[in-house]
Amino acid sequence: MGKYNDQELNGTRFSKIMKILPAGFYQRKDVLRIAKELLGKILVTNWEGIITSGRIVECEAYNGIIDKASHAAGGRRTLRNEIMYANGGFSYVYLCYGIHHLFNVVTNLQDVPHAILIRAVEPIEGIGEMLLRTGKKKPDYTLTRGPGNVSKALGIFTKHNGIFLSNDQLYIADVGKKYGKNEIIASPRIGVDYAGRDAKLPYRFYVKDSPYVSGKK
Repeated sequence: MGKYNDQELNGTRFSKIMKILPAGFYQRKDVLRIAKELLGKILVTNWEGIITSGRIVECEAYNGIIDKASHAAGGRRTLRNEIMYANGGFSYVYLCYGIHHLFNVVTNLQDVPHAILIRAVEPIEGIGEMLLRTGKKKPDYTLTRGPGNVSKALGIFTKHNGIFLSNDQLYIADVGKKYGKNEIIASPRIGVDYAGRDAKLPYRFYVKDSPYVSGKK
């Protein structure tokens, strides 16, 4: 299960080297750049003292009003997607098919509804708890492969929509891991055929050799 032991990184206490991403990381204009830079970052949840975390290895960018695959396409504004219009750095968690709770990161500035869907992570901390949450008996690659499994394993639900990601219960942190250009693949997003031409945009980014990546590689 991944390269790192529980709460340790190369012999150093894992939590000691994590730096929570500042608001400025999210509040930039280029959602594609932010999505690529999220690869290698650590998504962390801490629900009542139970910590689970994973390294982001796959995500999809949604380019707001002009993107027909976005929930905010054409300026659509509803109770569900209202948080997309906030300043970058908030969580956007919505229910898909009435089953899956999908975790997104809001980016850019207020009234510019950009967002990034986290599609897969490599588990690091709390793998035992992830197994309990998902009902799995062993930690194979399906544990956190796909956006529904990410949320299930990390205990993220729609009730966690609208949390600012510097909150000590839900945040994304940097541990200095960066992938080179030859390690990051760009491809069309998954499950957005309804978006016409925009369905073919290369707005999905993933780590080339990660076995946790969902969909076609």
